[in-house]
Order: sequence, then C-alpha cells, then structure tokens
Amino acid sequence: MIKLELPFWLDGAEITKLKASAQAWWETVENWMRWPLLQMDAETCHLAVLDLLAWQRDITRFRGESESLYRLRVKYAFINAVDAGSVIGFQRILQRLGVGYVRISERMPDRDWDIVQLHLSDQQLADNPALLDMIIYQYGRTCRRYEFVTTTPVSLSIATYEFNNDQMTLVAKFSDTHSVSLFLGAVEFNNDQMTLVTR
Repeated sequence: MIKLELPFWLDGAEITKLKASAQAWWETVENWMRWPLLQMDAETCHLAVLDLLAWQRDITRFRGESESLYRLRVKYAFINAVDAGSVIGFQRILQRLGVGYVRISERMPDRDWDIVQLHLSDQQLADNPALLDMIIYQYGRTCRRYEFVTTTPVSLSIATYEFNNDQMTLVAKFSDTHSVSLFLGAVEFNNDQMTLVTR
C-alpha cells in the first residue's frame, strides 16, 4: 500500500487524523481487491471457492474424502491431466496424491493386451481404496482393465559363509589301552588341503 504523505504546510493535528483515516480506508479497500486473487490458491482458499475451482477443473469430491486430499486433487488437476497418458505420468499422479510409489505392469505374456496391473502394498490399498478408484476413473486410459496386485514385503536374513574348494580328511585310530582326543578349529579355508592322521 502506498503510504500517504502530506506537504509540510498541511502538517496539523486535525489533518493528520484525516490522513490516518484515509490511510486505513485505502488499506481496507486494497485488502478487498486482493481477496479474489488470494482465493485462487487451492490450498488456502475458502471451501466454497474451492468447490468452484474443483468444478472448473473437473474434480468431484467423493464420499468420505478429507478436505486436505480434496485440496490436493484440485491443486494438481491440470498437471495430473497432462500426466495421465503414460506409465511414468500415472506413477507421478499416484505419488502426488499421497498413495506412494506403485509399480505398473502392462502387456504381460499370456494375458489380454488391455490388462494393466498396479502393484501396491497392502497398506497402500487399505488406506486409499476410494482414491484409487477415483484416480483410475478420472486418469486411467480408455479401453484398459486395471487390476490391483498386492505385494507384501518380507524381511529375510541370510547368513553366508565362504567355501573355496576345500578338502579335509581326518582319520583317528586308537587301541583299547590308549585314548586319543582330537580337536580341530577352522574358520576359513582358501583352496587348502589338509590331511590329519592320528594312530
């Protein structure tokens, strides 16, 4: 806002009050003029204005959708429409809307050509069933059938040891009168050959 300034010869008590009133009035008018521009941001605008933006961008709020997700879908409506035609674009749509990374398989052998598989974790599918349906309905390719395939990550621990073409022969013989105790500890053999004979 432009700060109003009076010439020095109008510098009086009553004129200063009038200047402060005019300054406050024009700041209020400026806020009124800026309000429509501030309403164009889908993340901060009033909910009634958000519904108008959603209508303009062909977004329909589905039942049970949170306001934050609704705002996110309206915000990214244009870029999601651009990305809708490719596999990478569809993955970006799912990441933008909070589903996360999804692996997409299509044109699989021994399957119909129009089947597209979305590989999701159990958690992704459980958290976003209505959103996934809405994304496929709005951004999925025509003449395609989409299948959800759940993948469950399993943690696996494998202990590895090194065996390098080793050979070991142990022979122990003892009579009735003598006893022989034999102890051999080995950690690693690297192409070694060892023969131990005890009689």
